[in-house]
Amino acid sequence: METTHYISSDLLSIERINEIISQGQKLALSEEASALIVKCRSYLDKKMETNDRPIYGINTGFGSLYNVKISNENLTKLQENLVMSHACGTGAEVPHEIVKIMLLLKIQSLSYGNSGVQLETVERLIDFYNNDVLPVVYELGSLGASGDLAPLAHLSLPLIGEGEVYVDGFRQPSSKMLEKFGWNPIQLKSKEGLALLNGTQFMSAYGVYSLIKSCKLSYLADVIGAISLEGFDGRIEPFTDLIHLVRPHKGQIQTAERMRDLLDGSEIIEQPKKHVQDPYSFRCIPQVHGASKDTIDYVKRVFRTEINSVTDNPNIFVDEDQIISGGNFHGQPLALALDFLGIALAELGSISERRTYQLISGLRELPAFLVKDPGLNSGFMIPQYTAASIVSQNKQLATPASIDSIVSSNGQEDHVSMGANAATKTLRIVENLERILAIELLNASQAIEFRRPLKSSEFIEMFLKSYREEVPVVEVDRLLHYDIEKSISYLQTLQVDEEIL
Repeated sequence: METTHYISSDLLSIERINEIISQGQKLALSEEASALIVKCRSYLDKKMETNDRPIYGINTGFGSLYNVKISNENLTKLQENLVMSHACGTGAEVPHEIVKIMLLLKIQSLSYGNSGVQLETVERLIDFYNNDVLPVVYELGSLGASGDLAPLAHLSLPLIGEGEVYVDGFRQPSSKMLEKFGWNPIQLKSKEGLALLNGTQFMSAYGVYSLIKSCKLSYLADVIGAISLEGFDGRIEPFTDLIHLVRPHKGQIQTAERMRDLLDGSEIIEQPKKHVQDPYSFRCIPQVHGASKDTIDYVKRVFRTEINSVTDNPNIFVDEDQIISGGNFHGQPLALALDFLGIALAELGSISERRTYQLISGLRELPAFLVKDPGLNSGFMIPQYTAASIVSQNKQLATPASIDSIVSSNGQEDHVSMGANAATKTLRIVENLERILAIELLNASQAIEFRRPLKSSEFIEMFLKSYREEVPVVEVDRLLHYDIEKSISYLQTLQVDEEIL
């Protein structure tokens, strides 16, 4: 197992980030990255010595103050003022796992030698990452253009000894953290504050984290859907390869193949059926789950491009002797992709809840609400209510954020992506989907008990045996809240082979 990941120009994938995070790997700059950073900073220092004209963000104000020239002796103060004045986040704190990814992605983006930062600044960010120094960042405040200004300002404050951080699980002033590690505050040079604040690392980190969870939940939706099909005594024919080869969407084909593999050897699926057709929520699993898989693949491609990009402004091109102000900080590609991902995941939850509803409806020789003595016992009546409530909330959360824009900075920044809002609400959809699938598993595992003594496939029986160690069969009414919470925890801690995803 690798213990260090070297920041370089090698393409960084979602899967690689997951490895770095999950395996607790440390970060270090490659020789290539260090050389590029130093080369760019040296070029900018020389440019400032010989140039008197205003260059946006380097010796000017910001946003609509772009035409205000700043004297050279005030350039450090300009950058410090920028970081402090832009730290206007509010709301809930960003989860620590996502702050960690933000640090990684900011380091990666600054390593290409187009941002003009000091080597010392990037190395300090690496120190933060390697020592689990996690800046306090807030969810609300970014418009998803001009970069994720407010969140990235909070991420950057500890560099100059401002703001707060978590160290060893304790929240404390950044000044105390610097003292503890024996570090001096970074003296920001020209452009550095803007390089730190311009960028899409807030949106990107949320997207990467949501994609990692989405891939796992997409797989679990198939597994749990197969258990529900068994509990409902469903048919295998809708998963026959011939059907899907004549409508060959990649995700649809993959889902049908997976369902056949999951059900291979099942006595339940092989028994004669009294019904000739299943409801859509079972019969159309390949088409619905498959469409969400294709969406996840598309969104992964968008984010793979983004996390291997330079997203601050202006961009410095040393060999071409140009400093160009553009708009690589604009989050539109991410905003659209995040909205699309949210819609696709909400649909996985929607079809899951429909399967839960079918299972408790007293059909196919199953007792009403999946309990032996319905009436005296309410059984699984109310978990479906809970799932329906969450599904409804997901539909509301899936309303696109990217269709909105509000003018800012006195009209200079007149179109924004709202990608940060898309990012935070998409994570809520992901977390809600996990809860919905957990409730389906609770119901499906109960339903399959009424098919005994028949057995399902070897894989499903093994999966259910593992689950039953956490959540036993429900014989009479009990506090199902605890069963739901244990089911959610079971899915969260379940290890899934990366190759399957």
